Amino acid sequence: MAPRAIRILGLDPGLRRTGWGVIEALGTRLSFIACGTVLPPEDGSLAERLAQLHRELSAVIAAFTPDEAAVEETFVNVNPASTLKLGQARGVVLLTPALAGVPVAEYAALLVKKTVVGAGRAEKGQIRMMMKVLLPQADFTTDDAADALAVAVTHAQHRGMAALKAATLRAAAS
Repeated sequence: MAPRAIRILGLDPGLRRTGWGVIEALGTRLSFIACGTVLPPEDGSLAERLAQLHRELSAVIAAFTPDEAAVEETFVNVNPASTLKLGQARGVVLLTPALAGVPVAEYAALLVKKTVVGAGRAEKGQIRMMMKVLLPQADFTTDDAADALAVAVTHAQHRGMAALKAATLRAAAS
């Protein structure tokens, strides 16, 4: 039986902008499917913004039916209030695919940058450039969408180790 392509949804969480990107991985071959940015209304309440984020990500999942999802871990901000709000948005970003039955992996921003650019301190422009090299058909218009595609590419490269780690944790918990 021929191997099947794995459809991966990459997510770059944020309360003001959440990037998403969908790729397919077949062995080492990557194919661009779609990407975009969710922009919850800035004048809405926190609850309304989180609900909008959930609705739009649910629509992305329904439209592109990913097999797996990957979310970028957030860094701790100097401002505790901003960190808390980002954490709430990140919770929605983790929850939405999980509710749809899509397994979710998480990757540190440094690992994403190192995987796609080769340096953990890469700039946004370097990530955009490498996404164009790795996924020439990609039509992203925001850094958030490019970052989400980078998260998906990172998952494609590291998913075997992520699955092994999850299985080990499950076995240790039982």
